[in-house]
Amino acid sequence: MKLKSKKKKILFIVLFVMAVLIIAGDWALTVTVYNENFNQRFESYEPLMLCVDDFDGLQCSNYEFNSNKGQKLAGYMYHSGENQRGIIVMAHGFGGGGHNSYMDCANYFARHGYYVFTYDATGNDESEGEGVGGLPQGVIDLDYAITFVEESGNFPNLPIALFGHSWGGYSACGVLTYHPEVKALIACSGFNASPNLFEAEGKKQIGNGIYLMLPFVKLHEKIQYGGYASNTALDGFSKSNAAVMIVHSFDDETVPIKYGYEIYYEKYKDDPRFRFIPFEDKGHNYFNNDTYRNAFNAEFDQWLKTLNYDYNAEENRERFSEDKANYIYQNLDREKWCNSLDLELFEGFVDFYDEHMH
Repeated sequence: MKLKSKKKKILFIVLFVMAVLIIAGDWALTVTVYNENFNQRFESYEPLMLCVDDFDGLQCSNYEFNSNKGQKLAGYMYHSGENQRGIIVMAHGFGGGGHNSYMDCANYFARHGYYVFTYDATGNDESEGEGVGGLPQGVIDLDYAITFVEESGNFPNLPIALFGHSWGGYSACGVLTYHPEVKALIACSGFNASPNLFEAEGKKQIGNGIYLMLPFVKLHEKIQYGGYASNTALDGFSKSNAAVMIVHSFDDETVPIKYGYEIYYEKYKDDPRFRFIPFEDKGHNYFNNDTYRNAFNAEFDQWLKTLNYDYNAEENRERFSEDKANYIYQNLDREKWCNSLDLELFEGFVDFYDEHMH
């Protein structure tokens, strides 16, 4: 009997050790995959970068402020004219570099009566950071940006509104937990919780196997970011009285609508402080009228066919990068590229801010 008991104890220990090793391996794999996708530096693509001179009358003042670990973030206050009615703090999306590709949005708001303060998040463009770290960093950076606007003494004491797209939409909603004083918020193509983007992309790659990794994603983010990691858009809404506009397209493949719009609509569809703007077929990025952009991309595709080398080959990477940049510099109509916003959409955005910024 003692021998059987000893064998059972050994078996238990072996199984326990195996379980620990499996869990540790899964955790390590998850952190590796997470870092490969999210803890990277992102730089705007120089040939397509916007600049202040692309927009008539737009002015920009540059600032620098610290985020949570002392990393310095580059901040930008855009304005055009006088009699601004408020300050819109803008949070950019993930993966394309910092705020630069949203400068046309900033220009529109600035021309229609608002200061626009925006910034390059940690690990993007002009801001410090070897990498973004993780998605909750977006909420943290926005938290620090709003505090800088309110407390630095550099800006007028005006009502604060938020504007965010994708990662920025998630950040703008979640940051309401820490800044309930915000008057109005427009969130485009956002998601409710930080693991949502990992889940959405992971399902495309490994199907339901992604659900074995999600508990470790949540644990990793909790260790890295504390309460910011578990804070959601719904948490932000519950802590705030801000007017909220939610914009999303049903065919969005980057942030499927079930991770954002549908969650919010289910809870707040009858709440008068919420306004829901659904689209059917506008995808993830729908700020621009694509007439010129589609034409330029079609011409670019034709140019690719004229190349006398394999531009996908590793040995031609540097050559193609240079040729592509030269093509863009020589053929891009910057005026059309920089002034292609969907004006009807943005007119509605400004009307929403005007209604609630008091």
